[in-house]
Amino acid sequence: MNFSNYKWFIAAGGALGLLGAILVYFGNPGNMGVCAACFLRDTTGALGFHRAAVVQYVRPEIIGLIIGGFIASMFWTKEFAATTGSSPFTRFFLGAFAMIGCLVFLGCPWRAFLRLGGGDMTAIAGFVGLAAGVGIGIFFKKRGYALTEGDRLPAAMGFLPTIIGVIMLLALVLGLKLGDNAPLFESAKGPGSQHAPIIASLVLSIIIGALMHKSKFCSVGAFSRLFHKDFSMFSGIISIIVFATIANMALGQYKFGFEAQPIAHNNYIWNFLGMVLAGLCFSLSEGCPGKHLVQMGAGNLSSVIFVIGMMAGAAVAHNFLLASSPNGITAAAPWAVAIGFIFAVYVGFFHKKVA
Repeated sequence: MNFSNYKWFIAAGGALGLLGAILVYFGNPGNMGVCAACFLRDTTGALGFHRAAVVQYVRPEIIGLIIGGFIASMFWTKEFAATTGSSPFTRFFLGAFAMIGCLVFLGCPWRAFLRLGGGDMTAIAGFVGLAAGVGIGIFFKKRGYALTEGDRLPAAMGFLPTIIGVIMLLALVLGLKLGDNAPLFESAKGPGSQHAPIIASLVLSIIIGALMHKSKFCSVGAFSRLFHKDFSMFSGIISIIVFATIANMALGQYKFGFEAQPIAHNNYIWNFLGMVLAGLCFSLSEGCPGKHLVQMGAGNLSSVIFVIGMMAGAAVAHNFLLASSPNGITAAAPWAVAIGFIFAVYVGFFHKKVA
């Protein structure tokens, strides 16, 4: 066993687990120190694309992950490259349905791990569902499913995601007005009103983003490698859970159990199925949402399309009452998940390289 293959995965996972717990201590929602899906949903609401008043806030963590990927790719690994790939239509809708699956579960893969690290055992169903979704994605890839990557563009195009992120940050800091006295929306109560100080959110997420880029850690990749008997990247998931557990215990915010967990529900079937859908969409898009955000900073414009799709999915989920709450799933959620499975399976069977 070559432990040099493990060190950066463990370091990146440990940073997410530790710093995620610290961000909760500083004010982020419980077991939600860094959640790509939830924070993209909040940012979508801040821009007015959905009007769920309790989940509207431009999350600096999203911007920090992008900046972290940019800094690391420019000055650490020297791997920055403006690239794009095939099938923006497919990537967009995979992002949208991935978000719907996440919001049925109430979290992205990173939050599933952080929930476990906070003692929330309801996340076990989501953890297993994520693995199952990735497994289904592997099945389709073995049958010939593929997205092409790597078409090069001028470097200036690759800078745009980071530039837009910085503009969003300035809008948050300066209270930029949109239209006639209409500021960015910001929740007065609920999860959107719970946030760490901007500087802490930004700095700690930049650190996480930089380490994620250096390690190339990806939740989907971790399960994919595990299915191929390579444990190295999965050690990053273990590291997230272990470091989050230790930090949460030290900070007095660890709560073990299945009941009354923060921003979670215990409908285990739909926790499982929501993350099966999300895991399948992530697998078919070649990455979890955290990885896509970091890749945006490194110049990957295909990841931009996927993330925009996730934001569209967040708008649809809240405008059409698909997102879960601590009370459980909504009446419409099963239908949305079913449609998502139909789309993902269709894409998995028919999206193949044409000779």
